[in-house]
Amino acid sequence: MISRRRVLQTLGYGLSASMLGLGSWVRAQDDSSARSPLNIPAQDSGTFFAGASNFELNLQRGSHSFLPGLTTETFGINGNYLGPTLRFKRNERVAMQVSNRLGEPSTLHWHGFHLPPLADGGPHQEIAANQLWSPAFDVVQFAGTYWYHSHVMHGSGGQVYKGLAGMIIVDDDEQDVSLPNSYGVDDIPLIIQDRRFSDDGSMPYLTRYEDRVMGMMGDTILVNGTVNPVLSPRTRLLRLRVLNGSNARTYNLGFSDNRTFYQVGSDGGLLDAPVELTRLQLAVAERAEILVEFDPGEEVTLVNVALPPSFPEFPGAMSEMMRSLNTQGFEILHFCAQAQLEDNRGLPSRLNEIYRLPEAAATNTRTFRLGMGAGMRSGEDAGPGRGSRNGRGGGSGGGQFSINGRLMAENFINERIDFNTTEIWEITNTSPMMHPFHVHNGQFQILDRNGSPPPANEMGWKDTVKVGPSELVRIVMRFTDFRDEENPYMYHCHILEHEDRGMMGQFVIV
Repeated sequence: MISRRRVLQTLGYGLSASMLGLGSWVRAQDDSSARSPLNIPAQDSGTFFAGASNFELNLQRGSHSFLPGLTTETFGINGNYLGPTLRFKRNERVAMQVSNRLGEPSTLHWHGFHLPPLADGGPHQEIAANQLWSPAFDVVQFAGTYWYHSHVMHGSGGQVYKGLAGMIIVDDDEQDVSLPNSYGVDDIPLIIQDRRFSDDGSMPYLTRYEDRVMGMMGDTILVNGTVNPVLSPRTRLLRLRVLNGSNARTYNLGFSDNRTFYQVGSDGGLLDAPVELTRLQLAVAERAEILVEFDPGEEVTLVNVALPPSFPEFPGAMSEMMRSLNTQGFEILHFCAQAQLEDNRGLPSRLNEIYRLPEAAATNTRTFRLGMGAGMRSGEDAGPGRGSRNGRGGGSGGGQFSINGRLMAENFINERIDFNTTEIWEITNTSPMMHPFHVHNGQFQILDRNGSPPPANEMGWKDTVKVGPSELVRIVMRFTDFRDEENPYMYHCHILEHEDRGMMGQFVIV
């Protein structure tokens, strides 16, 4: 195994780090001369014919050199690792041709999109080896940053870990707010991931007990597949589209000089107004668009700021695993601004007018309990559930990586939701670790956390929400357009190893 010290090294920021309360930092490489230019994924806007933008996506095996002198076997989409950045336009129709050349079953899920269940790309839309899947759907999402990734049953974690993921950018000509929009110049995609490499360059998966319990975490940081990346800004203002594409790790983002930046977008599009921040927590699958300003010739680093443990003590090995979870600081991306920068500065005071879903419009409230514990119970043997207050949902009981005490079962529908209604979902976390909760079929809004309103940067449209230990999060969502009593959507923890092991349920719209 490659020494952890080789990949994550303690930083010596001295007084600056001490003043920031950063404690012990780690970084992706100790030798700054080993930095590599940040890879910018190719764009694919499709080819227009027959009334739709057509995209051809090949799921394929490949190899990539992440570390000097070593080659790693990977999965990719139209390439060796990750996929192209897909560009959709709001209100256009897209037709996808997804060819599976992996030699094993797979899927592609369009994460964050409101679309018919048969086009969703969840576990039920499995693409067999050497087969073609051809979904088509209308893009009704707001302009924003989304993504696509494998969602194969019991195997999402391994396939995403190998590289089956990519970013989607939705554009809207009617929502032009003068933000940086030159892709790869002042509008930069950042897919942040962590991986673990062996001495031969391979990426072993699920080799430790804690990998299965806590989720797969690596000791090497990748950004767009680049280890120890550097970017040389050419403009004063950069728009960074940040996607947490890791399997399990939460990032607490900031800059090495503690500078302020502005969040302008979340999972489902632009916020009402820019939100000034010095730290930004992103759980798995969450996205954020941020604006950061540079001076000519300056250098600064996007870093992960160590978080103190926020969970109770447990005896034995579990306590050790929890204590080390997400509690290290490290470098993510180094910026080295050019000596002369184009002055593109400008921060709109208003970005969007988000319609707030009224709580009073909800006709039903459902409860979802996220649990980790002994005594698994599957959906097949369960009777009528209590996943909602009207008695039309999943049941209760104990279960490791469970929701309402049930493990995911493909032939069991946990929730039946009335078409064209608004609902409140109350999500509670009875486990000692945070779970990012994702709902398929579009976007929701956060009402409150333990009775308190969410912070300003969580007031936009969301499809994934952090639910901390002992926390109650209430969300509100509207279920429109696609009524289908037979074909379900998913909801689940987006720590992929938890999802694969049962922390997932299904709902249909009736």
